[in-house]
Amino acid sequence: MQKRRLNDYKILILIVSCFPFISFAQDDYVSHEMVENGFTLANGATLPSLYIDAADFEGVKYVVEDLSQDIERVTGKLPKIDSSGSVQANSAIIIGTLGKSALINKLVNSGKIDPKKLEGKWETFQIETVNEPMPGVSKALVIVGSDKRGTIFGMYDLSSNIGVSPWYWWADVPAKKAKSLYIKPGVYTDGSPKIKYRGIFINDEAPALSGWVGENFGDFNSEFYEHVFELILRNKGNFLWPAMWGRAFYDDDPKNPELADAYGVVIGTSHHEPLSRAHDEWRRYGEGEWDYTKNPENLQKFWRDGMKRMGDNESLVTIGMRGDGDEPMSEGTAISLLENIVSDQREIIADVTGKPTEETPQVWALYKEVQDYYDQGMRVPDDVTLLLADDNWGNIRKLPNPDEEPRKGGYGIYYHYDYVGGPRNYKWINTNQISRVWEQMDLAYKFGATRLWIVNVGDIKPMEFPISFFLDYAWNPEAIAANDLKSYTVNWAKDKFPEEFAEETADLLLTYSKYNSRRKPELLSPETYNITTGEADHILEEFTTLEKKADEVYEQLPEEYKDAFYQLVLFPVKASANINRLYISAAKNKLYAAQGRVSANHYAQKVEDYFQKDKELTNYYHKELANGKWNHMMAQTHIGYTYWQEPKENKAPETNNLKIPERAKMGIAIQNSNKSWTEASEEIILPAFDPFNDQERFIDIFNKGSQPFTFEITTKHDWLDISSEKGMLKNEKRIMISVNWEKIPEDVTEASFTVKGADEELSITAPILRPKDTSTVNGYVEDHNVVSIPATGYSKKSDGEFAWFEVPNLGKTGSAMLSNNMPAGKAFDDANPSMEYKIYTFNSGNGTIEFKVSPTLDFLDQGGLRFAYSVNNSSPKIVNIQKDTKDNWNTSVANNVTSIEMPVSLENSGNQTLKVWAIDPGIALQKIIVKTGEVPYSYLGAEDSSRAK
Repeated sequence: MQKRRLNDYKILILIVSCFPFISFAQDDYVSHEMVENGFTLANGATLPSLYIDAADFEGVKYVVEDLSQDIERVTGKLPKIDSSGSVQANSAIIIGTLGKSALINKLVNSGKIDPKKLEGKWETFQIETVNEPMPGVSKALVIVGSDKRGTIFGMYDLSSNIGVSPWYWWADVPAKKAKSLYIKPGVYTDGSPKIKYRGIFINDEAPALSGWVGENFGDFNSEFYEHVFELILRNKGNFLWPAMWGRAFYDDDPKNPELADAYGVVIGTSHHEPLSRAHDEWRRYGEGEWDYTKNPENLQKFWRDGMKRMGDNESLVTIGMRGDGDEPMSEGTAISLLENIVSDQREIIADVTGKPTEETPQVWALYKEVQDYYDQGMRVPDDVTLLLADDNWGNIRKLPNPDEEPRKGGYGIYYHYDYVGGPRNYKWINTNQISRVWEQMDLAYKFGATRLWIVNVGDIKPMEFPISFFLDYAWNPEAIAANDLKSYTVNWAKDKFPEEFAEETADLLLTYSKYNSRRKPELLSPETYNITTGEADHILEEFTTLEKKADEVYEQLPEEYKDAFYQLVLFPVKASANINRLYISAAKNKLYAAQGRVSANHYAQKVEDYFQKDKELTNYYHKELANGKWNHMMAQTHIGYTYWQEPKENKAPETNNLKIPERAKMGIAIQNSNKSWTEASEEIILPAFDPFNDQERFIDIFNKGSQPFTFEITTKHDWLDISSEKGMLKNEKRIMISVNWEKIPEDVTEASFTVKGADEELSITAPILRPKDTSTVNGYVEDHNVVSIPATGYSKKSDGEFAWFEVPNLGKTGSAMLSNNMPAGKAFDDANPSMEYKIYTFNSGNGTIEFKVSPTLDFLDQGGLRFAYSVNNSSPKIVNIQKDTKDNWNTSVANNVTSIEMPVSLENSGNQTLKVWAIDPGIALQKIIVKTGEVPYSYLGAEDSSRAK
């Protein structure tokens, strides 16, 4: 079968081949320097030919072509492919599948390669240099697979190691040019995958992917899917749920399944598409209602035709049934009906295939209400894989009960990077932290859900980075520990860009996805972040810093890398920064209009500017990036949601434009308050200062008229630092106030200063809090009624057989402490793994302690996930994160955190000790906040308090 590519792909290769050769260090077995007893893959002169048996699998022969082209992408020279059956060269690359290739069989029979590590293995490859493999050949590089995909993975592994990214086509990553390539001596393998089936689900594919496919391929046909199959296999995946809204994989192009089977990509149909029939095929060909109680004969015929058409293609057959359009089948739990449906479907499978039903791999997806059927007692035969699902927001709903007997069909996980549904659609941009994916899939692996992992990736782009991680982690979860996530990201970036930019690129990837996961862009609103505490400005500072770093890397990159960097890093950083600026500007417009600030109109204009900027970024992605290759890919609406479903078009937030009076009038606003003052009608009190948190408090002086005025700030305290004591003010100015602790007298309890301007004079005070003996203060110190403690800020941790452990970058602010090492069903006692936190409070009495944890679900259906805590050696209290929270599911997933507030009583002020014990697996503790009084709203939770000692 002749492989077909987009025309601009050939142009890209021609452009890249014009750049000078650059040497890049490769990991594992490839060197750019000659190695003793190694194999010369390229030395600037001739290349060894690729030898393959004509009788090997078609997919293997397709990928040999890819390997040949990959070598050309790197070296500029195209090696020949020889399928004559004999090797006639001094140096050769011999490729084949064990038991399928006569060339490989000769090497086995002559003892030149040892097949023991391959025989009977699933998708395993071996790459080794063999001396004198056959008469007349002095040395050969042998790539051998245990099966078709094993051989394919071996070839793509070599491609990756010489410098061709799996994303060379889908993200325009250029090959890393090299004149010389040498293979180190030894035997190289990635072993067998720990997860048998690993794949992606193309879903919710309109308007972005559908528009792009329509323009470039006409339809979701084999020309399009060839690129998808190659992407999956280059990432060592093997499974696909094809696009299904208005699409039908088998019906849209009969070559689709033929090509998939040839390549070795296993095809299934989504959780609500039984027996290999696409949802849209019922609209095209179905007769009567999609209702088994009323129309069983036509449905059975429909499914039977699907099984006939599937033929011998390697597939996972979905069984069961949901309502038409991915809806519940009925209002109640129709267990007996669904059991009959499954029984009838299995009879069809056996009848059509002519084999016992259990010999055809099948999947029953426990998605949404279908899990209720299972929980209420419905069962399917033991050979069926139970596909467990997340809640569509990355939180796994159910995992295998470790006390139950293992299933022959095993268990799998259906996960989401993209979703249409409540509380809001999220389809536009990547919002997935790999640390969160790791944490949830680590649980899945530990509890034995290892047969199938599939992730809903929407349009494929812009999910490149998390797709890579999902498939890499699925290959071997044991190879990537929590503390490997940063190095994984650095290596991923190193494979895409010059090595000197890898660390910075990795930081950008991890940081932007963390910021986006705090609250998905579709859920942002002017109310998300607090303007008055400085939280919103902190968000803006973070994004400004991030965007500056991304711009700096982009400008320094060689020209050929810029399109790839724009897609993978720069666009998501810029687009995410811009949408946050838009909503925060709308928030400032709303608040400042209520306060009568002149600057309200400025922020109204900023909202319009950022809305236009969003259009400009999208237009560049569509029309200029990679010469317009990715037109339509960012067409998903994402601004102006009013409920779960996407708006028909982006709509900017509403703004207020004030009619500004001529005469100047001074207003004052202070940190942590929505109020403003124009006259001395009541006390104006700033939050307190203390020497440990060493705060900078702020006030805003603003104008309510169009004429400017002069202001002056005076104080009697030489120890009170004021960032600007006088000046001319047209719109507004933020003044920072702080205490010089080296100058302040010991007995001072209050600071005060006066602001004069526009014929007004306002006095402002602030409490001064300072212990008599600061040397005794230990731990995190209270700041304005709050002690905010990062979960990683423990002073002591007890480790034994089990332990709390850190997951870097997990959560909304810092990192999280995870209890996944705990066994299921362990009772609590004070010998459980624990963490101690030291804190210091200025207040005593009754308050609350808030635990912020990731929104993990009760995946063992045991009545909730638990941990315990105590304060100052009081009796431990057990917390159930499902039962003891006021958050409902919508709130938890929208906020990407579950908050649990418990009462706390502090007999005295001063040093306190908090202890937290692990009980159940699945607790991801992000932050602890002790509140001793009233505190302002914070979306992220109060900033971490300063720590003494």
